[in-house]
Amino acid sequence: MKIALVQTNPVIGAFERNFRQVVAWIDKAKKAGCGLAIFPELTLCGYPPLDLLERAAFIEAHDRVLADLIKGMDGITCIVGALERREGPGKPLHNAAWVIERNKIVCRARKQLLSTCDFFDETRYFEPGDASTVFTLQGLHYGLTICEDIWRSSAAYHADPMAGMVAGPVDPDCLINISASPYYHGKLQTRQQVFSQVCRQNDLPLLYTNQVGGQDGLIFDGHSMAMTPAGTLCKAAAGFVEDMLVVDSDQWDGTGTGELVQDSVACVEKALVLGVRDYLHKTGHAKAVLGLSGGIDSAVTAVIGCKALGPENVLCVSLPSPYTSRQSVDDARQLAQNLGCDFEVIEIAAAMDAYRTALTPLFAGLTEDTTEQNIQARIRGNLLMALANKFNRLLLSTGNKSEMAVGYCTLYGDMSGGLAVIADVPKWMVYALARLINREREIIPESTIVRPPTAELKPNQFDQDDLPPYDLLDAVLHAYLEERKSIADIVADGMDVRLVRDIVRRVKLNEYKRKQAPLGIKVTSKAFGPGRRYPLVQGFVE
Repeated sequence: MKIALVQTNPVIGAFERNFRQVVAWIDKAKKAGCGLAIFPELTLCGYPPLDLLERAAFIEAHDRVLADLIKGMDGITCIVGALERREGPGKPLHNAAWVIERNKIVCRARKQLLSTCDFFDETRYFEPGDASTVFTLQGLHYGLTICEDIWRSSAAYHADPMAGMVAGPVDPDCLINISASPYYHGKLQTRQQVFSQVCRQNDLPLLYTNQVGGQDGLIFDGHSMAMTPAGTLCKAAAGFVEDMLVVDSDQWDGTGTGELVQDSVACVEKALVLGVRDYLHKTGHAKAVLGLSGGIDSAVTAVIGCKALGPENVLCVSLPSPYTSRQSVDDARQLAQNLGCDFEVIEIAAAMDAYRTALTPLFAGLTEDTTEQNIQARIRGNLLMALANKFNRLLLSTGNKSEMAVGYCTLYGDMSGGLAVIADVPKWMVYALARLINREREIIPESTIVRPPTAELKPNQFDQDDLPPYDLLDAVLHAYLEERKSIADIVADGMDVRLVRDIVRRVKLNEYKRKQAPLGIKVTSKAFGPGRRYPLVQGFVE
């Protein structure tokens, strides 16, 4: 039997759109001669729907399209992720996988391990299932699981769906997992290692279908796959695009092709491009604007924006002050020319003078400090927001994760915007992305890449005047934020104690800025935003 693993890109709550999408892919699966089509977790409503699940009208709209899908299901069996209502104590819904054939539901599996890590809080909405599911199709028995059920860790969960399945009355011939598993750099290898172990431990092949697309700050990467009982890859779908992978049931007992493609910086670039494209298009935007400073952060952001939306839909604006070097403006202009996007220059000296005049009576006798530097950033933010408002463009902010972590950014200034494209990209990765972008030809001017980073808010200013060297800063931030190491552990790894304490202090002090930052695209295992929940007011000192 041929089986179609279909990775779809839904829009949350766009039920008719998602329904038509599923029907179209089912038709393609039929034409490919498939007897079974498998779709991702919560395909019909999109994942994660969050508090929309508390709206009765949302559930009713979902149930209507599910009923329409069941009525039209003929000539093929379909597994679709959908909501299931329930009665009695506990939560009112299950996160379920429905097996549909010949216009009726023949089986359903209920997600047992509800994710509560990072961004997710599924126990807020769902009641966990309490039994593992095996169903029969054309003489083969399939063990059906949903996302986290196959990632079981004894330290994190009380139940083991896989153990319950293989110990059940019917031995499965193949495992199926439908998922909405978000991407971060390194996830592809982690995922394959987990799946490979499951296959080897149970001597069973695995069919895995994953959602694709951007949803707020999350990126779902697809990479649906079939794995052999030996834990090697049989086939894999494309990453970061909708795709249908056709697998023959005779193939999964083979030797496999080996490892997935490496999770390189190229995957991060694809994730960011997908995130920008989907966020703008799914929110009804077609065009973007950003400030192009001549620095590497805004340069990488501009390239990603142009790849996502097309250069004709991106406006880059240089906003030089008296402290801006000619090189910065020239580099910004050259980049825009290389990309083929519109480019404008707005001088801000007059606006700076107006602020200075207005504040002189109150600032008399006081020396200039970061106050005046922040005014420059806020002038630029206001001008860019004006362009966004007037021309119905979304403003893309350009700050990286390293700067966001330690507060080297200005509220209502360079932090202004509707989407923070590289807010989860550490500085080292920004440079890696720039080199990747220039791998075939020079798009980002080489001078932008090799110049020492500078905000150019005062004469002869460089980032390293106020920050530790980026290689040290990024190493400490990775250990503290992503690996969750203590100060003592980081120091034990060879870092200077004063450096580590200073960086951690800055991370803590600038939580208030990040709470007011625009949405960022998650590409590391721990991003700022909904997945990192720290109080603003606290007295803990490590």
